[in-house]
Parts: sequence; structure tokens; C-alpha cells
Amino acid sequence: MSDLRIGIILGSTRPGRNGDQVARWVLDQAAKRGTATYELVDLADFQLPNIDEVAHPATGVYANAGTQRWSETVASYDGYVIVTPEYNHSTSGALKNALDFVYREWNDKAVGFVGYGAMGGQRAVEHLRLIAGELKMADVRQQVGVSLMTDFENRSTMKPVPHLEPGLEILLDQVESWSAALRPVRAEALAA
Repeated sequence: MSDLRIGIILGSTRPGRNGDQVARWVLDQAAKRGTATYELVDLADFQLPNIDEVAHPATGVYANAGTQRWSETVASYDGYVIVTPEYNHSTSGALKNALDFVYREWNDKAVGFVGYGAMGGQRAVEHLRLIAGELKMADVRQQVGVSLMTDFENRSTMKPVPHLEPGLEILLDQVESWSAALRPVRAEALAA
């Protein structure tokens, strides 16, 4: 097994969310690979308020314990798979807030997206790609869209159609490849 660490970020904190099922499906599929260490990072466990730090995130100066914990968590991964809902044609406010809380911790890392919603979260993923670019993240081409219409029974129990697995495998391949390729870039930035 590679020593790559990939965080699967569950990007919704809404009670009764469907995202926990999607994120656990991603984690289960990733764990079968044995090529990297994948861990679930649930934003609900961090209870981040709206940004309440005085210093700009790019400074890396965090006064609050919650921000420091979030910073350490984000910094500990080589790459990410972000599981995002689509709320009103975009991602969740909780995920956007979590992305904005820190800056350097995201830099020079790979990210892939698994969206879910009526349209498979496609519009949320498109917004996240723009945000990832500003955070100096390398977003991989492959994305997975989980439909509340076809991949959930009664819009509440995930039963993914079989064609989603090959797409997820490609996404994980790309995230692992780019995460490994960006290691020297991260090391150089840390040494500077």
C-alpha cells in the first residue's frame, strides 16, 4: 500500500443529509483498492462557525482552536475527494466556508469531486473547480455524479447503479496519481 493519505470530505452538515451514504460508498470502494489510505472527514464533526478568524487565511495564523484543528486535519492529507451536495445550483455553504477557513493547507494537492443531487451535483462541482483553482489545488478531470432520482430509493436510501463504480475508479486513480506527482512541489513549498 502506498503511503498516500486521501481525505474524503463530506461537504454537507444538514441533518438527514444523503451525503453520508455517498461518502461511505466512496470510502468503501476506495478501501478495496489498497493503494492509499482513505479516511472520511465529516464537516459536521468540526462545527466550523462562519469564518471568525481576524487574520486572513493565507497568513496561516489561526487564533481559534477549531480553526487550528481544521488546519491540522487538512494539512495531513496528500489529496482529497470532496463529496458535495447541490443546493440551489451550487455547493453547500458549510463546504464553501470550510474551504475558505484555511489556505496553504490546500495548496499543491489533488482533488476529485463526487456530486449528488437531482442532476448529480454537476453544477456544484463546476463551482468547486473554480474555488479549487484559487486554492492552488489540481482538480482531476473525472467526476462522479450520483443522482437522487436513479441512485437512491425513495430519495433516501442509496442504491447506486453499477455504472458509477468504473467512473469512481478512474477518479481515484487520477487523485492518487496527481497527489503523488505533487509531493515534490509541496516539499519545495514547505522548504521555502
